[in-house]
Order: sequence, then C-alpha cells, then structure tokens
Amino acid sequence: MEASETKFRICPFCEATCGLAVEMRGREVVRVRGDDDDVFSHGFVCPKGAALADLDTDPDRLRTPLVRRNGELVEATWDEAFAEVERRLLPIIQAHGNDAVAVYLGNPTAHKIDLTLYGQVLIKGLRTRNIFSASTVDQIPKQLASGLMFGGYLSVAVPDIDRTDYLLVLGANPFDSNGSLWTVPDFPGRLRALRQRGGRCVVVDPRRTRTAQAADEHVFLRPATDVHFLAAIVHTLQQEDLIDLGRLAAHCNGIQTLDGLFADFSPEAVGVHCGVPAASIRRIARELAGAERAAVYARIGTCTQSFGTTVSWLVDLCNVLTGNLDREGGAMFPRAAAFAANTRGRPGVGRGVRTGRRHSRVRNAPEVMGELPVACLAEEIETPGDGQIRALFTVAGNPVLSTPNGERLDRALAGLDFMVSLDIYLNETTRHADVIFPGLSVLEEAHFDVAFPQLSYRNAARYSAPLVDPPADRPHEWQTLLRLAGIVMGQGANADIDALDDFVIAAQVQGAVADEYSNVFDRDATELLESLRPRRGAARMVDLALRSGPHGDAFGAHPDGLSLAVLEANPHGVDLGALEPRLPEMLRTPSGKIELAPNMLVGDMERVRAALHADHAGRDLRLIGRRHLRSNNSWMHNLPRLAGGRARCTLLIHPDDATSRGLHDGGMAVVRSRVGVVEACVEVSDEIMPGVVSLPHGWGHGREGTRLALAAREPGVNSNALSDEMEIDPLSGNGVLNGIPVEVVAG
Repeated sequence: MEASETKFRICPFCEATCGLAVEMRGREVVRVRGDDDDVFSHGFVCPKGAALADLDTDPDRLRTPLVRRNGELVEATWDEAFAEVERRLLPIIQAHGNDAVAVYLGNPTAHKIDLTLYGQVLIKGLRTRNIFSASTVDQIPKQLASGLMFGGYLSVAVPDIDRTDYLLVLGANPFDSNGSLWTVPDFPGRLRALRQRGGRCVVVDPRRTRTAQAADEHVFLRPATDVHFLAAIVHTLQQEDLIDLGRLAAHCNGIQTLDGLFADFSPEAVGVHCGVPAASIRRIARELAGAERAAVYARIGTCTQSFGTTVSWLVDLCNVLTGNLDREGGAMFPRAAAFAANTRGRPGVGRGVRTGRRHSRVRNAPEVMGELPVACLAEEIETPGDGQIRALFTVAGNPVLSTPNGERLDRALAGLDFMVSLDIYLNETTRHADVIFPGLSVLEEAHFDVAFPQLSYRNAARYSAPLVDPPADRPHEWQTLLRLAGIVMGQGANADIDALDDFVIAAQVQGAVADEYSNVFDRDATELLESLRPRRGAARMVDLALRSGPHGDAFGAHPDGLSLAVLEANPHGVDLGALEPRLPEMLRTPSGKIELAPNMLVGDMERVRAALHADHAGRDLRLIGRRHLRSNNSWMHNLPRLAGGRARCTLLIHPDDATSRGLHDGGMAVVRSRVGVVEACVEVSDEIMPGVVSLPHGWGHGREGTRLALAAREPGVNSNALSDEMEIDPLSGNGVLNGIPVEVVAG
C-alpha cells in the first residue's frame, strides 16, 4: 500500500480560516485534522474542515462545462463553452449596451483567490453598473458604517479578545459562525480563557444561542430593536458622565454633534420597546464604561435589519466613547500583510467613501461599495426599458436560496436572454444558466485569504499550495475569468490570456511604484516584473501584494520581510504578532479624523426615533434566522459529513406562543409572510423569547433541474422564502432578513 503523507491547507469553508493537516495517500484524503503548528489557529478545527474530502469526491460536483442545447444542459468542451458565450452574449451587449449584463458574486468568492482577484477583471471588462453580491444580504451595513467613520470599507474594528476584560455581543453567534467580520478560530476556547482570567461576556440576542449559553449573561432583545438598545447605552454614557475618549479625543470629529442626539432614548423609554429592563440597560452601560478593557461586537443579526447601518455605527460609537477603540483589549484594527487599503497611500488621510454614485433603475436604491442591492435584482430583470438586465453572470453563488423572496428571483432568471455561471454545482440558481464553467477541486487550487486577514484577531500571513496537481485539461479559475474578460472586451473566445494577465499585473506594479508611500516607490517597474517571474495568475498578484505590503521584503530592500517564497517555505504560516494601536495612520477620511457623526447616520436618527414610538400591536410573530456550525449558506448541504445529525430546519418557538396557536413539539406549522409560505416542523423551546420564531436560511433544495442528490433528500425549509425583497436598509441597501412579521398556524 502506498505510504501516506501529511500536507497542510488553510480551510476555505468559513471566516475562521483554520489551518488543516491533511493526511493523503496519493490522490485520496485519508484524514483531516487541525494543524497543531498553525501560527493562527493552533490546531483548532470544526466539523467543516473534515468535509474537505467530501467536496473533492462529491459525485455531483461539476468537472466539465455544461452548455444548454435544445433546452437541456449537456457536457461540452471548454472551447465550445467559451464560443457559446461569445456567440450569445456579444449581440446582447451590442443591441442593448453594457448595462444589459449583470454580475452576481456569491459567498464562496471571498474564500477563493482566483475568484476574488480575477472576478474584478471580468467586472471591469463588462463596464456594467449592475453589480450585485451576497454582501447586501450580509455585512455591507457594517462596512458602510466603518467606511463613513474610518474612511475604508474594510477598516472594521474587531475585538482584541485575548486581552479584553469585557465583551458585549449583539446579534452574533461566533460559537457557530466561528466569527463573522471577525476572523477568530476557536472562539469557544478564547471565551473560556476570557472568563477564567476574570473577564465577563454579555450576549444580547432574541435567542439563547450557544454563544449566549456559554456567556456570563444573556439578555433577550426583541428583533430589530438593537439600534434603540445601543442608543440607550449612548444616552446613559452621556447622562451619567461616563464618556472618556482618552487619547482618542485628538483623533475625533463631531463629538459636539452627538450632544442631545440621544436625548429621547433613555433606558426607560427604550426598555419597553426592546423588551429589556431599563435597569439592565443602565447596568450594561456602566459595566462597559467601567471595564479596564472592553469591546462591543455585533454581527449579522444587527446587519440584516432595517437599521443595519445605524446599528453598526452605534457599535463603534460605544467603543469610541468608552475609550476602547484602538487599544489593547478593546476593538482594534489588524494590519494585514497584503491587499489592505488602509496600509496603502498616505497614512492618516484619504478620500473616504462615497455612496449613491448611481442608483438602481427601478427602485432608485443607491449604490454602496460599487454594488446595488441584490434585493433589487429580480425587478431589474423583469421591468422593461432602457438598462433592463437581459444577461447575467453568477460567480459561486445561489441567490435563489440566499436572497429575499427567492421565488420571485427564480421566476425572473427563467426570463433572461442568456446566463453564465461559474460554479461547481448545478444548483437552484445555476439550473437557469446557458453555460456553466466549473472550478477545480479544493485540493487542486492554491489558497490565500485576501479579505479575512484584514478582520483577524491577530496578524498573520499564510499560504497553501495545491495539495495535488489539477488535471492537465482543466483551467484554473483565473484563466477562465480572463478568457471571459477577453470575450467581453472584444478580443474573442481565444484571446491571449497570458497577455491579458501580463497587462493586469503590469498595471498593479505601476501603481505600487507610483505610490510615494509604498516600500517600492520609484523603483524600476520592469525590474519588479522580472522579479515576479515565473509566477502567473493569482500567485503572482499575491507575491506582489506581499512584497510591496507593510510587512514585505520590498523586492530585496528589506531582506527579512515577506514574499510568497517565504510563505511557501513556512507551511504553518508566519506570525506577525498581536494587534497594535494604529490610529491615526490607518484612517483614510478626508479630515484625517474619526468621524463620530457622519451626516447620513445622524440624519437616520429621525427614522430610529419614529420607530421607537410606532405601534407594534398585533398578533404577528417576528421571524429571525439562525446559524449552525455545520452549515455556511447553501453550498455545504451536499456533503455527507455536514448533512447528517438532527434536523436543523425546524421552527423554533416559545412554549407560550406554541400553546396559544395549538402547536406542539414535533408537529407541523404553516408560516406565512407577505411574500411566501412554508411548512416546518415545530421545535418548542424557551431558548427563543416570546413573540419570536426562528428558521435557518439557505435551504429549500430539491427543485427540478438541480443536481444535488444528498441535498434534495434533505431539502429543508428556508427563512429567505419569507423575507420581503421590498424591505431594505435604506442607507446600505441590505436586505431585511430579521424581524420579519409572520403568521404561524398549525399545519
């Protein structure tokens, strides 16, 4: 029998990015465990990591392009597939313009360097205003708030959990998410360590999640009232003279604007609305202000609501007003080794962020971060007129299951003139495609996280080489994306992708040497390009970003610095140390200050105030989503190691609400919203507060034309079928997926 060999790989399945030790025998994965020597995760691994082998061997994973012939998707050669794109897409662009084509980027895009880096090349080649992604059903409110305050969309302050004394968590469940917009492997172990050293964790959530169960205190909060709870915290800090900016005072704008802004949000006024006693709100505010080192963290439950952006602002406002921003044990800013905008250009000042540079055609929703709200996608396809979307690219996404009112989007996709998907599955969305290009196996591709080191609890740099060689006849995804870019840029289906790749990297090198604050400023661009040989594609981009980054070797000028060769020689990664204070150098606001009172957010407080006094009478329950450790959206439901266990798609309901509606544990319930109806098995539990019910999202498999055999046998029930695509956060465009009014009756 062939001897086994252990190789090392960063897990690509969630934001924790744990290091894996993969025992292999030839092409076969024998075992997957945590890499004890990984400098970042230190051996921690969750059940998703072991599913690496399942994804590789999944018989439903696409390995050959599919092209629609006579109404059926059939296997085709790569050349045939690219030729079909050229034949069908270009006439649409010529007849209706570039805006007739849209792009949707799914969640797995962020976990793959080829899709992250070269997806942007395709988008630039298309020159369309119609860019959509999973961001607008997830985190874009936090990115917008961070951009307005600190000047960059990925300048997100994360808790320095290993040194904090007090952690306040709202609408987040890092026990099951492994952190979100916060790259923090082994959160359970870190929370235990926090408590063992005498620290305290308080979780505020409509459900007693696993995180809440492990915390010192859990506070029930009515869905979508987080904004009022935090406004009451700020009110208390102001009223009781608990504000202490400390060294932050020299770096803040707008403190005077906050005077009186929260006068109407006393704990007594807010408590009844939120379902939290006023005394508890005041106590938590005092604890936050009184702790030596504290941090407030909030996530998807606070983002996916009508006040998502304003809530996100209040989180960091609390961190600033208590002096806990940018200090050890508080909320801090990582210094990523590569690709971070807040490490490039002039330190401490920048252009900031702008929104609304364009608007959606039908609803007039503003662009944020270059994207339009995905909640608007269906109407942009359905509505005739100039700029109507007639063709669509989807990249590693399944918006039929992962976005609001997917039934409407499902119908809209059927009406497109042409659709192209880059995906490893024939799923509920890609079944509408006319051409599907599959990617490589997870074992066959390199891995480097572009975004997540910018959100990490500790600075580190890691790279994974492919564990096995890909088949000679299958391109890398960066090559597929460049061939598609060549088509839309008029160079044809057989464009010289090496020449295109050289053009892309040359532009990036020119940008680096032109930046007077870069470590390669005024260097010879030709010399640097030569130093990057013989690498191509994403590996070459990563090498450039590392070497010209804040920890880089500057192409030999700093011999002890980072390069891709250094990371290849260190398969367990390179530790770059604990987070350090970065103010003011990381700011990229025009003022060079933290903007405590951006006009957009101050203006939204009128809407917050109106909601506080709105009449919420009625028998409707409020629906929230929920996370499970073995799931990360819709794309893991076909993997045996993750699909087993007890049923997850149950309707969680409080005993009082169940009794009043004639429901019992294990029975069936019908759940209705304005846009949809589902039937789910009832799970009666006091872990959910009265007046609230919960379903997971991303399920609802088994539609005709898909090829997901295991997922189809356990299709599940999808909360997104009940979410209303007409309800969005007006500032960020994010979909409202939490706090949805629903009617629940016995099935």
